[in-house]
Amino acid sequence: MKSKLNRNGVNGKKIWKRFATVFAVCAVIGAIIFLMWPKPLKVETGLAERRPFTASVVEEGKTRIRRRYTVSSPVNGFLNRTALRPGDAVRAGETVLAVMEAESSGLLTPRLRAEAEAGLKTAEAARALRKSELDRAKVSLDLAKKQFERLDRLLPSGGISRQEWDIAENRMQVSVREAKTAEFALRMAEFEVQQARSSLIQGGEGGVSESVRILSPVDGYVLNVFEESARTVPAGTPLMEVGDPDDIEGEVDLFSVDAAVVAQGAEALIEGWGGDAPLRGRVALIERSGFTKVSALGVEEQRVKVRIDFLDPVPSGYRLGDRFRIQVRIILRRSDTVLQVPLGALFRRGGDWVAFQVEEGKAAARKVEIGQNDGVYAEVLSGLSEGDRVILHPSEHVAEGVEVTW
Repeated sequence: MKSKLNRNGVNGKKIWKRFATVFAVCAVIGAIIFLMWPKPLKVETGLAERRPFTASVVEEGKTRIRRRYTVSSPVNGFLNRTALRPGDAVRAGETVLAVMEAESSGLLTPRLRAEAEAGLKTAEAARALRKSELDRAKVSLDLAKKQFERLDRLLPSGGISRQEWDIAENRMQVSVREAKTAEFALRMAEFEVQQARSSLIQGGEGGVSESVRILSPVDGYVLNVFEESARTVPAGTPLMEVGDPDDIEGEVDLFSVDAAVVAQGAEALIEGWGGDAPLRGRVALIERSGFTKVSALGVEEQRVKVRIDFLDPVPSGYRLGDRFRIQVRIILRRSDTVLQVPLGALFRRGGDWVAFQVEEGKAAARKVEIGQNDGVYAEVLSGLSEGDRVILHPSEHVAEGVEVTW
């Protein structure tokens, strides 16, 4: 009886050992199957949704003094050493830019004197024309200011639309620019008269020459000095460049395909100029002639110069000068509600744009037709609906029918 119990106990222990072994093997196999079983792919997703949309073109550019003047030698003679340096302030009609000693042997023949007198009369006529243009510009500016002030009083009460107010403000800004241009042109014409008179200066019979003092034609600063040393120079030699750095504009080189869709007068934002907030601007001119520019990668690009007027003054405490770096954002159009999708969800397949849409936990490729983009979101014309979830930055593991989670 006792041996029988011992045999049953030994058999029971063997059964339990076998059971434990089988259980361990099954557990290992199950763990292997669990680890090797395909899991949903972890992805980042976004939504196709309707939101305000602003299509723009962004390009780096530089500031540029709008009206600059190159002062040249009016006569043949000896140029004294120039004391001015770039950055020095000058006053119109007061600051002496250069002093020249006219050649004593430079006696004018009757023919040369007649030409010089004719040049003086031409310069005086041009000055009279510029004066009439300035008077007309001032009258237009006065009218534009009065119209803007009337509309500005009506805007708070809702008597006019915001668009009408913007048009009136733009007209006033343009009139201000035209008046400044006409005033600058008149100063230039007066300087041309002075140069024409200087050309009539000649040395006397005794060989003693008369000094020619070249005065600044405008208020502003010295931009460049082309001739620093004292030496003999012929008439027409560039001596110095002057201008007003406070009267600046922006200049950007756009791709020709972008310049083709930019409208003159379009709204612009000047960013990256050094201040915290962007400055408002407006497209003043789109040149009709392009040029070839070689990129840093050696690629030839067709570019077009676009000039931007500053509508906001530079805040106090900041200073912009000639050829300072800026970034210009030109607004192509604004819309209140546009179906958009993040640009990171789009990729090229052949000649089409494609996005992976999440449907019932699986990735499904969808051909998408897009419009313009703002650098972050793209306008969706067809292929997706509002609320559709798309995969952002899909990796090579994302394919049609792959299970995904987010």
